[in-house]
Amino acid sequence: MNLVVALTGASGSYAAKAIVERSKWPVTLIASKMGRMVYEQEAGPFEELEEMVDQVWQDGNLAATVSSGSVPTVGMVVAPCSANTLGKVSAGIADSLVSRSAHCHLKEGRRVVLCVREAPWSPITARNAASFSAAGGTVMPISPPYYMGKGRMPHEISVAEMLGFYADHVLALFGQEAPQTWADVREWGKKS
Repeated sequence: MNLVVALTGASGSYAAKAIVERSKWPVTLIASKMGRMVYEQEAGPFEELEEMVDQVWQDGNLAATVSSGSVPTVGMVVAPCSANTLGKVSAGIADSLVSRSAHCHLKEGRRVVLCVREAPWSPITARNAASFSAAGGTVMPISPPYYMGKGRMPHEISVAEMLGFYADHVLALFGQEAPQTWADVREWGKKS
């Protein structure tokens, strides 16, 4: 089964790349028009990301296999997820392949993780996140686990490394074992 990874028009595209690179499952990729544009501004040619995945669907193709609940998947992650996409998904609007796929995953009881990369949040965004969570989804803002750098100074850790730790955490939500966790860092702290 594939993990569905979608990109929308918020900053934070490198998180999607890290998730794709680290996924133990084949990846089905969807990107909105703005998701593609932002990816290219932040992480390089979109074609390079497409080459790393098993399957690519256009966001306007509502007949794609992932738009049907009858097609099994590991689950779906939207990274980065714009406040617009969060709003659509929380309201049940399924007018694109990203929002339709998220809706199908929710109705089938599969894990859907929205990696929201908007800040600060308006009260509307907070309500949408609460509504999505109540429907069974997981909101996981793109906020790297800074504790994974324990014992190192900020200038000793790259953004790519921090987003790699974040990607490991996202994938752990789907059942993939993270190569390192807080327990490992905590134990490291005890040894020194």
